[in-house]
Amino acid sequence: MENREARRVAVIGGGPRGTSVMERLIASHAARGDAAPELVIHVIEPFTPGPGHIWRTDQSRLFLMNTPCLYPTVVPVGERAAEVAKAPIELSFDDWRKRVEDGLIDSVSHDDRTESAALAPSGFPSRALYGRYLTWMFGEVVRLAPPGVSVVHHRKEAVGLGQSTDPSGHRWCIRFDDGETLDADDVVLAVGHLAATLTSEQEKLQDAAPRHGLEYWPPAVPADVAWNRLPAGTPVLIRGLGLNFFDAMIQLTEGRGGRFSQLGDGRLDYAPSGKEPRLVAASRRGVPYRAKASLDSYIPRSVVLRFCTPDRVLAFRKSGVQPGFDHDLWPLLHRDTLWAYYSTLCRSAGDTLEGPVEVFLRDLDAALGIDGPAWEAAAAAAIQRAVPEGLRIDVEGLAHPFAGQRFADGHEFTAAVLAYLDADAAGSALGEDDPLKMAIGAMNAGRSVIKEAVADGGISDSSWDAELQGWFEPLVEGLASGPPPVRIAQLAALVRAGIVQFVGPNPSFGFDPDEGLYRAVSPWVRGDLFTARYLVEARMPANRVATSLSPLMRNLLWQGLVRPRTFMAEDGVPMTSAGLDVTAPPYRAIDRSGKEQESLFVIGLQLASVQWGTAIAAQAGASLQAGSRTLLDADRIARAILDRA
Repeated sequence: MENREARRVAVIGGGPRGTSVMERLIASHAARGDAAPELVIHVIEPFTPGPGHIWRTDQSRLFLMNTPCLYPTVVPVGERAAEVAKAPIELSFDDWRKRVEDGLIDSVSHDDRTESAALAPSGFPSRALYGRYLTWMFGEVVRLAPPGVSVVHHRKEAVGLGQSTDPSGHRWCIRFDDGETLDADDVVLAVGHLAATLTSEQEKLQDAAPRHGLEYWPPAVPADVAWNRLPAGTPVLIRGLGLNFFDAMIQLTEGRGGRFSQLGDGRLDYAPSGKEPRLVAASRRGVPYRAKASLDSYIPRSVVLRFCTPDRVLAFRKSGVQPGFDHDLWPLLHRDTLWAYYSTLCRSAGDTLEGPVEVFLRDLDAALGIDGPAWEAAAAAAIQRAVPEGLRIDVEGLAHPFAGQRFADGHEFTAAVLAYLDADAAGSALGEDDPLKMAIGAMNAGRSVIKEAVADGGISDSSWDAELQGWFEPLVEGLASGPPPVRIAQLAALVRAGIVQFVGPNPSFGFDPDEGLYRAVSPWVRGDLFTARYLVEARMPANRVATSLSPLMRNLLWQGLVRPRTFMAEDGVPMTSAGLDVTAPPYRAIDRSGKEQESLFVIGLQLASVQWGTAIAAQAGASLQAGSRTLLDADRIARAILDRA
């Protein structure tokens, strides 16, 4: 029986973030020894705790992670974790995978062992296997909890939160979807991805469906979608060419019995099963995210940041200056990106340059070292003297690879995208020897540094909105957050097989009243208007608390227990951010009146108001301030709760 005097902590959401909070509470409790209070941790999660909804283990193994095995962890590991309490069990995902491969983990299936054995640290696991790791870690952390700590899992959904009337003095009362309640002293919101309302344009598309016998598939978690309902041979419009697109692509092709095979030139061939729909894909850029490079490390070993370093980037904050992204931070990362590209070009294809490689690298290095805005012109001059025009890189232009180009029809544009895909797959195969992939590697390395620099008011609101999220986030997401290399090679094979074609850049979607069908058209592709009875949004629901359909979030907002963060845009117009308004770490919620909620904490996606890149998992062995920031957030919340107790 639970001790009524024990400290009750409710963690709402039992996915990776909630698991990290639970683990940090247990680790911090153990570190305090006899001085720690008796603690009961209530984890409220309708799915299996650990993987939660997104990483559940019953999903198709065709759904792959976009990070290699060596990257993710749910607990602090490595030398950089020494600043926080030691985890009950220090295993990153890859540590766990190796144990599975060696037969040291009993509670896994034959398929888990087979997949683990087929992977290397640089391989890309299925989301189901990562979910198995999260399940196992949750169970082991609970099993290793010290005396005085117990964990209770409620397989329910929290739909409301209010003030408790319990005479024992607990602060909060949580209401479940079955009508039962739970009283708690502290509450941690770790709710992750939530359903969201549609935009006005999406609502119009959805409204057209029942009236004309069409089907509109709104944004959704790919594992929740009934892909088998899309009929064979039927055209399907797919909006979005990010990670969700690749999940749809593989489920509708290989998932229906099609087979990929290797061609002699390194490309892939696709043998259709005859059960595939015809996919017509579109996105703002017109092309999919670029594939990850084939590497034996997450950040390329040849990439060393010299300008966008923590010392230089964080110097602004330490001196009391609030930098602008475009003016102060991007020039540092831009320098590193150019150096990564051109130094790799010199190493792998130096004979293509005009003049001695050593002279060019010396001139470029000197130009990059110039303080102030003059560096850019000096670097451009050095590049112009030595590098043929076709080999130069326009970093910001990578966001729009077909900018300014017009195409006679959809066939011409699809052929251009196919060439782009083949080149991207070939570049991934070159790994450390591909200049473009190394430039992207530098941007990926710098992303973690910038993530640390901009957190918690590190840059102005206007810079965050117009610059960081306005243009840099779409650029770096499309370059550095792409799929495993095999997915691009497979997409190219599907294009050659006639299964996939592309609409064009900046597409518009609508309803064609004459044909009674959905339509998609690009202003840059003449002659072709694509129509279909099916329109699929290949994207996750919008991460905006103000438009959330979650009963819990709507209840919290309605009661005024939380509020979205608002800020003033550059033009003086108030803007509502995607995330909740919170204090400085440990991120206590702020209510409608502006008052701090001392015992209501927030972690994860709903911190998008004060952190950038909240969806990125914790990186094994990385700095807790940057690559493993979510673990530091969990640790701060755990320590704050125990301090209060």
